[in-house]
Amino acid sequence: MTMKSLIIALATTLGVSLSAYASPAPAFGGKHFPACDAPQVLSHIQKRFLWNDRHVLKRGLAIARIDRAHRNRSRYGTEYWSIPRLYCHGTALMNDGHKRQIWWLIEGGQGFAGLGDNLEYCISGLDPLKVHGAWCRSVR
Repeated sequence: MTMKSLIIALATTLGVSLSAYASPAPAFGGKHFPACDAPQVLSHIQKRFLWNDRHVLKRGLAIARIDRAHRNRSRYGTEYWSIPRLYCHGTALMNDGHKRQIWWLIEGGQGFAGLGDNLEYCISGLDPLKVHGAWCRSVR
């Protein structure tokens, strides 16, 4: 029995739904990433930023829309331990009228307990704790 099937069996036995944890955006699925400009990806980023601003930044900011979304690069790897990654870039139009550069990264199989994919994003000038390194380096 694989680790993934063991976790699902345990959750089912306990009556816990993994749907909330399985993937940050339900359209992600292993190595079959959606496009960088897929509506569900951009919507997910906007929702997460709104939550982060309300609870961490507290600046009253929101992303009105993301323009010029495109893939920077991708890395799939050939080894079994390789983590497939899709790097994206765009321009975030904020509700205060400013345009900021935004980068995001989709990692295959890196969701909760290895189920689903993970999405990380960083907006230029809005990472005061340098979570993604200086100038959003880790998601570029």
